Amino acid sequence: MMGDGGVKQTLAKPILLADQVTKWADDAHSFRQECMELKAKTERLAGLLRQAARSELYERPARRIMNDTEQVLDKALALVLKCRANGFVRRIFTIIPAAAFKKMSTQLDNSVGDVSWLIRVSSSAAGSDDDIHLGLPPIAQNEPILFLIWEQIATLLTGSLESRADAAASLVSLARDNDRYGKLIIEEDGVGPLLRLIKEGHLEGQESAAHAIGLLARDPDSVEAMVLAGVCSTFAKVLKEGPMKVQAMVAWAVSELAVSHPKCQDVFAQNNVVRLLVGHLAFETVQEHSKYTIPSKGMSIHSVVMANSTTSTAAGNDPIAAVSDTSDQAVVKHPAASQSQCANKNEMHSVIQSTIASKSNKTPTNPNTHNPSASGNTKNHPVSLAGVSIKGREFEEPATKAYMKAMSAKALCQLCKGNLSVCTNITESRAILCFSVLIEKGTDEVQYYSAMALMEIARVAEQHSELRRSAFKPSSPAARAVVDQILRIVKKADDDLLVPCIVALGCLSRTFRATETRIIAPLVKLLDETEAVVAKEAAIALTKFACSDNYLHLDHSKAIINAGGTKHLVQLVYFGEHLVQISALILLCYIALHVPDSEALAQAEVLTVLEWTSKQAYMVQDPTVDHLLPEAKVRLELYQARGNNRGYH
Repeated sequence: MMGDGGVKQTLAKPILLADQVTKWADDAHSFRQECMELKAKTERLAGLLRQAARSELYERPARRIMNDTEQVLDKALALVLKCRANGFVRRIFTIIPAAAFKKMSTQLDNSVGDVSWLIRVSSSAAGSDDDIHLGLPPIAQNEPILFLIWEQIATLLTGSLESRADAAASLVSLARDNDRYGKLIIEEDGVGPLLRLIKEGHLEGQESAAHAIGLLARDPDSVEAMVLAGVCSTFAKVLKEGPMKVQAMVAWAVSELAVSHPKCQDVFAQNNVVRLLVGHLAFETVQEHSKYTIPSKGMSIHSVVMANSTTSTAAGNDPIAAVSDTSDQAVVKHPAASQSQCANKNEMHSVIQSTIASKSNKTPTNPNTHNPSASGNTKNHPVSLAGVSIKGREFEEPATKAYMKAMSAKALCQLCKGNLSVCTNITESRAILCFSVLIEKGTDEVQYYSAMALMEIARVAEQHSELRRSAFKPSSPAARAVVDQILRIVKKADDDLLVPCIVALGCLSRTFRATETRIIAPLVKLLDETEAVVAKEAAIALTKFACSDNYLHLDHSKAIINAGGTKHLVQLVYFGEHLVQISALILLCYIALHVPDSEALAQAEVLTVLEWTSKQAYMVQDPTVDHLLPEAKVRLELYQARGNNRGYH
């Protein structure tokens, strides 16, 4: 922020002090030559102060430099006052060390250098190519980084677009190197100029500014300050109409802000950032990508669907042919035969169509909203569908498109983390189907963040039944497509996406019917994995199927036994790592509670396993184990003893 009335007022006292020093130096009776030297330097300083008063000053350094300059002039005035002592006796008792004038001369030189630097750094000339390296003022000797930051921020305020881009890149380096430097950039009002550069700058400058904003998001206080500075609305504007490279960097920055301060999730959603990210995610991912948006208020779902139907009709009733010829460049082809690819496309297309149809049928339309189909002409009623300017995006490089999708998925993952409202918006836009497609066809980074986003949505759905019923209803084509993709990864069992997919299946355990028999066996198979994290997550996921809170816990427990889960769990309890042991033991206890008369449990000597674990102090310290283990032992003892008596007779 440049100087205002408050900053200008801080200049008044130093100017008055400088004039007083000049006047009293003329009246000096002792050390007259030294006083004349001080007068010359003070006059030069007074001239610079008056020049500063006529300039637009960068506020943060101006206040500090003026405070130091005022103190120096106070000392100079006191020294000159001593030299005005009149009379022999008074001059004898007025002691002035010889070094005092030398020290004061140095301090005035430093003040001249500080004010000169302030004028140059605050002027438009600071951004010219001929005066980029201003050097550091004398006041910066004890804290050079602060003044370097001031110089870059001042360049952002007053420089040309090229020099502002360089300054933003310098702030990126500073923010990346040290957390304290990042906080200084925020404290010294650097966020506003960075946001302005994102709006006004060239491509490189916009990228660097967005990069800097993302790096500054180190803690909740920093994010709060940036939100108050207007980062959400600025990012929304770029995501709507900026260059794709800048949009990708902005999407990354959104994810960084959401990680550091989850409370900003709702603010981003209120600024349509979620809707815009969904639009980027859907672009060239599914044929009718414009339908995968969150409808704005006042617009019925029906009107959106009808507008798209008109577009499809204009394309010759062939929605696949309506896709840009370059759409395949943004998606990695699935390694299957061409005939299979065509079948998959048609299958996914039918899923999309049924999803859109079900959504439009279930959403009541506003009777006050004009229906374009009624007149058969939509030209007079334009509807913004994608919410994103897509002109020219099809000509972007495939790598740029892929990175944009990856960062959009990453941002959505962080925005929906633990947030019911954002998850509802995403699922209502049917973006989960986009995640499903990208898990299969995207690049590695796109696949990973898509899987992570689905995992976070599933975690929220686990805690909120309404979201489970609306987004993951078994009869929903979109939900089936998502589960199919997740299950494919779990069955493959050799992918970096495995853990988030396991977690997602566990979180969705209450959505599966008893007739859904294909989920349990792949998860049971993962209990035999050598990687501890996979075995642990598989045990936790299966526990959500078998726990008492799951209405179908009896069916699921029997399915786990039938899939051979008992022997795997026994092995993990005996020989697994600590966290794996606890997870496996909890699952084994639930199975023993629900199916205590199982012959498989008797043959695996599960009762012996439970008795052994009850003697392991580190296991029974877990509160869940401490609660389940005694009851599971009692149930097994009762039923297995009864079985033995029957066998005896």
